[in-house]
Amino acid sequence: MDGRDLVRSVTSVGSAQGLRTVRAAWRRRRADAGGLPPRGPVRARVPGIVREVEPGLGGGLIRFGRSELRIFVAVHGAVFWGWDGAAPEPSYALAGRCPDPDPRAALEPDKDGGWRVVAERVTVVVSRHGAVEVLTPGGVTLRRDLPPLWWEPVGGGTARWKQRSEVPADARFFGLGGRASGPRLRDGTYRLWNTGPGRASGAGDGPLSVTMPAQMVVADAGTHLVFHDSAWDGTVTLREGEEGAGSGHDRPGTSELRMEGGPLRCWVTVGTPARVLLAWASLTGAPALPPAWALGHHHVWSGGGGEDEVRRIVEDHLGHGLPLDAVHLGPGHFESRRVFTVDRERFPKLPVLADDVRRQGIRLVSVVAPAVGEVPTDAVHDDGTGRDAFVRGASGEVVRGVSWTGDAVFPDFTHARVREWWGALYAERLAQGFAGFWHTLDEPTSFTAFGEPTLPRSARHALDGRGGDHREAHNVYGLCMARAAYEGLRKQAPQDRPFVISRSGWAGMQRYGGAWSGGVGRGWSGLRATLALVLGLGLCGVPYSGPDVGGSDGERSPELYLRGLQLGAYLPLFRTRTGPRAGDGEPWAFGAEVLGHARAALVERRRLLPYFMTLAHLARRTGAPYVRPLWWAAPEERSLRDCEDTFLLGDCLLVAPVLDPGADRRAVELPRGRWYDTATERAYEGPAQVVVDAPLGRIPVFARGGAVLPVLGDDGGTELEAWAPARGRTGGGLVVPDAGDGWGEPEIERYAVRWSGPRIVVERDGEGGVGAPACPVRVRGLGPAEDQM
Repeated sequence: MDGRDLVRSVTSVGSAQGLRTVRAAWRRRRADAGGLPPRGPVRARVPGIVREVEPGLGGGLIRFGRSELRIFVAVHGAVFWGWDGAAPEPSYALAGRCPDPDPRAALEPDKDGGWRVVAERVTVVVSRHGAVEVLTPGGVTLRRDLPPLWWEPVGGGTARWKQRSEVPADARFFGLGGRASGPRLRDGTYRLWNTGPGRASGAGDGPLSVTMPAQMVVADAGTHLVFHDSAWDGTVTLREGEEGAGSGHDRPGTSELRMEGGPLRCWVTVGTPARVLLAWASLTGAPALPPAWALGHHHVWSGGGGEDEVRRIVEDHLGHGLPLDAVHLGPGHFESRRVFTVDRERFPKLPVLADDVRRQGIRLVSVVAPAVGEVPTDAVHDDGTGRDAFVRGASGEVVRGVSWTGDAVFPDFTHARVREWWGALYAERLAQGFAGFWHTLDEPTSFTAFGEPTLPRSARHALDGRGGDHREAHNVYGLCMARAAYEGLRKQAPQDRPFVISRSGWAGMQRYGGAWSGGVGRGWSGLRATLALVLGLGLCGVPYSGPDVGGSDGERSPELYLRGLQLGAYLPLFRTRTGPRAGDGEPWAFGAEVLGHARAALVERRRLLPYFMTLAHLARRTGAPYVRPLWWAAPEERSLRDCEDTFLLGDCLLVAPVLDPGADRRAVELPRGRWYDTATERAYEGPAQVVVDAPLGRIPVFARGGAVLPVLGDDGGTELEAWAPARGRTGGGLVVPDAGDGWGEPEIERYAVRWSGPRIVVERDGEGGVGAPACPVRVRGLGPAEDQM
């Protein structure tokens, strides 16, 4: 923290809180100076030359002069390799046990003294010097990892390491968690250290709150995902390749990963984007299935009032005809400096309030932060102290930081006993009537304007029995907090699907819920950052995420508000936020025209709820994100790989948000096939770039010809919306009916659409053959002379 940071801290949170932050920063520096080993001389090491090989199931062990490499292909096709004895477990990323090796794959000699493993979908070649090359079954190179380099302290201790990789010249990089720049990651260095944004973030900012060393690389040769399973601080430096314009002298793309410690181990999955994420989900866990209400419209209460103000929010939305499904209560509903303790003066009858709004179809969601205020009479603080639940420093003292509670201590969520204790605390929230929870400051960071870290790197953590410090625990802290909440809620309300969204996380966080993007999404540059972040998280296996639309910071023009709302209405987590004062950024404050356009966006989101629920079920079963890049089904199409302002919502819809001020028309890149403008029902044939109207009241949305998707009808029941395929072609779609909550596994309904003479026929495919649809059908995209059936 420098002088400029001090001024910002004092200005943003007040002199008392700012001074607490300064004192906490000094404590962190002092703790790290005495608790971390000093940086002394190091020696560099490379693997050396192959000495001997020990074949095993699915692969084997290759011993080099100064290291050893364990490599195998798992039964679902993913490839693992680990240096210096690194094994797949223990890992916070994996869901359960490591998958079994594929018995059909074997380690066999290769040319020039190297070795290889040949599997059904991939071939891995290891050179005699330790380079690892991943190839398609046809022998085309997808990536080549050069021999790694370690820097080991002469006196012993944690080694830093570097892994440099090459990819085809035409390859494009995606992923690395949630990135405001992208979704395509340009040349540059990206840090792997979860950091609270502290302010509204734009397209050039980073890192953010969800970082992970997982890259999806898309090239003509194929798509692959690589995940280096180390949670330590690090950087990734990317450089796209350059093709030689037919000369054959291509410059490959490069990725250089530098880590401050941890095991050098990685997983690689190859295939189509859908197959890659299916294998990734089988490794890191199926995404949690949200309750149906969580796919509707959420609104954040940022005010300092009480129950009357929350009721006003509900009444204003419903009175203006704006659908509302959840109200999120921020720190203002807590008693000062306490967590899990309601302010009884402002919320004397919170369970009654929760019950009243639930009868209107609205749930209450509570904010939760990991910081526990140092209040001697606070039951949570006293209980946690008695249980030795809080993070301690290298010298054994409890570490103190700063949050909205003032001076605070922090649970060690990397200890199973602490997770169980913390998860049980959510019973108090459930008793107050809350139906869900959003986690904040879980990087963990302090409550300042710039996301100051709150735990020193020397702080000690259990790491589930292995022991270590905050350098390894920092990136997984939010993941472990989400796990504590999710598992606690499963025990206390086993009949309900938990709703947990986190600001911070790591690989595998989708097992416990979704992600909200904090300060990203404000200002015009924030719209692009929002889309980049949601797409990037989806490609890293976190399908349920979204921004806060609106808010009290930055520009609040009617146009920006509407364009943000229209984009958010098609993202998985749809959450709006207004300022602390009544009328501060609320849609009716902008006038009747803006209110009408806002209502249209919210009503359309409500109409698409059955489709979002279907996408949620499919994400749980396949790992496929709701929001997908345009190249999802055709990664070989280079023009689609470079398109970053348009996205697919499932297989059926293409959304082209307006991301620039003053635009009332925009160009849209269409993939191959027939596409209908859903507003005009005009048909376009792709691949093509078309220019369409984008008036203030809507953004361009296209439906794929032949698509069948579930929507809400005028009577509130589910109906099928079928878009006519091109003449001579067929189409179809999947529908997953959902009861709204609970753990039943509904059957996937498969529908086919085809032409029968001059008529469109929609049929349900089942085990007993073809039958009539289970709900009403509305066919769209028909010309005036064509009938429907």
